[in-house]
Amino acid sequence: MARGQAPRLRLEITGVVQGVGFRPTVWRLARELGLAGFVRNSSAGVEIEIEGARAAEFAGALRAAPPPLARIAAVAESAVPARGDADFLILPSREAGASTDLSPDIATCPDCLRELENPADRRHAYPFINCTNCGPRYSITLRVPYDRPNTTMAPFALCAACAREYADPADRRFHAQPNACPACGPTVTFRRVAPGTPVAMGDAPRGREALRAAVTLLRDGGILALKGLGGYQLACDALAPAAVARLRERKRRSNKAFALMAPDAETVRSFAVVSDEEEALLLSPERPIVLLARRPECALPEAVAPASAELGFMLPNTPLHRLLFCAPSGAPPGGGAAGPTPGFRALVMTSGNVAEEPIVRDEQAAHRALAQFADAFLDHDRGIFMRVDDSVVRRVAGRTLHVRRARGYVPRAIPLAGAGPAVLGCGAEVKNTFTLTTPGAALVSQHIGDLENHETLEYFLETLANLKAVYRVEPAAIAHDLHPGYFSTRWALEQQGLERWGVQHHWAHVASVLAETGLAGPVIGVALDGSGYGTDGTVWGGEFLIADARSYERAASFLPVPLPGGEGAIRHPWRMALSYVAEACGGMLPERAAVRALLARHGEAEAANVLRLRANRALSPLSSGAGRLFEAAAALAGLCDRNTFEGEAAMRLEAAAGGRLGEPYDFAILAGAPARLDFSAAIVSLLEDLEGGAGPGTVSARLHATVVAAILGQVGKLHRATGIADVVLSGGVFQNRLLLEGVERGLAARGLRGHTNTRVPANDGGVSLGQAFLLRARLGATA
Repeated sequence: MARGQAPRLRLEITGVVQGVGFRPTVWRLARELGLAGFVRNSSAGVEIEIEGARAAEFAGALRAAPPPLARIAAVAESAVPARGDADFLILPSREAGASTDLSPDIATCPDCLRELENPADRRHAYPFINCTNCGPRYSITLRVPYDRPNTTMAPFALCAACAREYADPADRRFHAQPNACPACGPTVTFRRVAPGTPVAMGDAPRGREALRAAVTLLRDGGILALKGLGGYQLACDALAPAAVARLRERKRRSNKAFALMAPDAETVRSFAVVSDEEEALLLSPERPIVLLARRPECALPEAVAPASAELGFMLPNTPLHRLLFCAPSGAPPGGGAAGPTPGFRALVMTSGNVAEEPIVRDEQAAHRALAQFADAFLDHDRGIFMRVDDSVVRRVAGRTLHVRRARGYVPRAIPLAGAGPAVLGCGAEVKNTFTLTTPGAALVSQHIGDLENHETLEYFLETLANLKAVYRVEPAAIAHDLHPGYFSTRWALEQQGLERWGVQHHWAHVASVLAETGLAGPVIGVALDGSGYGTDGTVWGGEFLIADARSYERAASFLPVPLPGGEGAIRHPWRMALSYVAEACGGMLPERAAVRALLARHGEAEAANVLRLRANRALSPLSSGAGRLFEAAAALAGLCDRNTFEGEAAMRLEAAAGGRLGEPYDFAILAGAPARLDFSAAIVSLLEDLEGGAGPGTVSARLHATVVAAILGQVGKLHRATGIADVVLSGGVFQNRLLLEGVERGLAARGLRGHTNTRVPANDGGVSLGQAFLLRARLGATA
C-alpha cells in the first residue's frame, strides 16, 4: 500500500497525559509499529495523528502500556485524510482553548536516586535531579500546556548537556520540564538565624557546602527550616529529645504528633509496625505520611507523638530530603562518596507555618515567619507556584483512606457520572478544601486548613484563582455550608452574579461518598462528626439520613445534649462530660469516683458554673455531635480534659481501647421524627465501671462497642422500613478505626453494603466534593 493511501487516524487523549513521559512513549510505539504522523501537547491534552498499515493497532497498544504515571481519562478517535508523512514527529505544543489534567508532584524515581548517589554522575548529590518519571509538577505549573516556559523553571536556561537530553525522544529526560543540573539549575543556600535579628542575606554557603552545613546543624541538635517541594518544613533530629522539645515549645504545639521522615522502610520498621500494604504506600510515587502503629519498644522520645498509639512516617520525597540522610562529600562529580549519616535514623519533618496559618512558600515570608522557630534556613531559588502540604493516609480494612489529601494526590481529578456544569463547592471551616467541577470530573483542592484567619483565607483565594486559571474553569454557581459564621460561607454570599446555594453539612458528607462511588441512591447515610449547622437551630453531628443527590430526610440522630458555653465545650471536653452525666442523671451529678475526680481537677465552683451555663439555651445550644460523646467519655476516664488540637480527646480514647471492642453498654433508640439514639444508660454504666476499678481501656472498648451496636441497630430499623441496602459512612468520627471496622463488619454480617470515602477524607476535607456534587445535580447534571 502506498504511503498516501494508508489509513490515518486522529486521537485526542485527555487525562493526566502531560509531564509523565507520554509523548516519548507515543513516539517509541509509533516507531515500533512503523507508523508516520505526529504527537503534540495541547492545553486540552495530547493530540496524535498516525498513518500506516498498523495504525488500527496503535490505540489498543497505547492503552495497554501507557507511561506509569499517566492516567488516560478518554480517547476520542476519528478518521482523517491521509497526508503521506514520511516520519513520526513530536511537534511543538499548541493552545486549544480547553485544559488538560495536571500531574501531581511525584517522588524521586529509582533511576534518579541511583544517579544522585553515584559519585561518577554529573548530577551526584544535586538536590533538584528529576526526569519524566518524577519530580515537581503541580507545585511549579503556572499554566498549561505543561511546557518549561509555563513553569517556575522558566528562569533557568538549559546548559548544552541538559538541552541534549531534553531534545532527545529516546532519553528519559525528553521534555522533562524541571530538567536541570548543577551547571544550569536551581541551587540551595544555607543561612543561620541569630536570635532576635533578621536572617543574614550576605555571603552564605551554597550547593554542597550548604547541604553539609544543614546536616551538621541537624546532627548537632539544631532546628532547620528547609524549602521543600510545596513549601517550607521544620526539621530536627527525631532521636534528640532536647531538639524535639525545643521545636514543640517554639511552635507552641502542645500535644499534636509531629510528622516523621526516615531514610527507608526498614528504618521505619524499627519504630512502627509496617504491613506489606503500608510499606507499598511508603514507597509509592505519592510518598504520603502513613499512620502506623507504634512499636512498644520504639526509641523515639515521647515528645514526638505524646500519648499517641500511632506514628506518622514518610520516606524522602525529593532529592533534597534524601540528601539530608546522605551526607555529600566535598569532591566534585567523578570523585568522593555519599553515604548514610552516622547515627541519623529519623527526622521530625513538620509543616513550616505559624500556628493555624498555611504553609509558607517563599524566602522572604519564611524568614519573617519562621525565624522564631528555626536555627537556620536551607533555601533554594526554584519558585513554588502552588503551595501544597504533605498528604496523610492510613490503611483500614484493606483500603487506603485519606486523612489529609495534598502532595502526590492533588490535583488528580475524581470522575463524576454524567455531564454537568462547572460549579464551586466552598467547603467547611476546618480542614477546608474547595472543589471545582469540569463537565465530567471534580477537582478537589489540596488541604487548605482551618479558615480561622486572614492568612488562610488568602491561601484559599490564591489557590482558587490559580486552579481556575490553570484549568480554565469559571463556575456558574457556588455551594456553601449553611453556617453563617464560616469564612467560606461569608465569602460565597459576597460573590455577585452567581447562584449561591447553602448545603446542609451532613448531607454534603454523605454526598461526597455518592460522588466518589457513583451510587445513585437513595442510601442510608450515617454522618458522624463533631458539629455541623442544623436546620432546626441545633448543632448536628450524629446523623442518619435517607439521601440521594436531590434531597435528604433526617431519619435519626444522637440524642442532643447541651453544649455548655458553645465552642468552649469543644475545647474543654470535661464540660461535655458534666453535661452528659447531668443528662443521664436527671440534671444532677451523682457521687461517683469519675465525677469526684473531675470536680477535684476543676473545682466544685467551676463545675456549678458549667451546670448553670448548661441550663441557658442561648449560651449552650443543643448538640447531637458524635464526637462530643467520645470526648466526654475521655474526660470521665481521666484521659483528656482539654483538646490542644481538634479531636485529641477522642483519639486518646480510641488509643486506650488497644484495638479491641468490649461488651456493649445498654442504650436506647427513642421513636420519633427523627428517632433519637440515647446513650444515657451507657454513661451511667461507664461511671459504675470506673467506680468498680475498671481502667480507661475497658470503658473505651465498651463505649466503642456500644456506639457500633447503636449504629447497626438504627441502620437495621431504616433498612427494614425502606428496603435500602446501601449504607454510606462519612464524617470525621469515621476516621476512628475501631468504629469504622466494627460498623462495616456488622453491615456485612447483615447483608448490607457499606461505603465510605476513599478518594477524599471522610472528615471535613471531603465536604466541598459533596457540596459541588449536589449543586451540579441541582442544576441538571445529565446521566
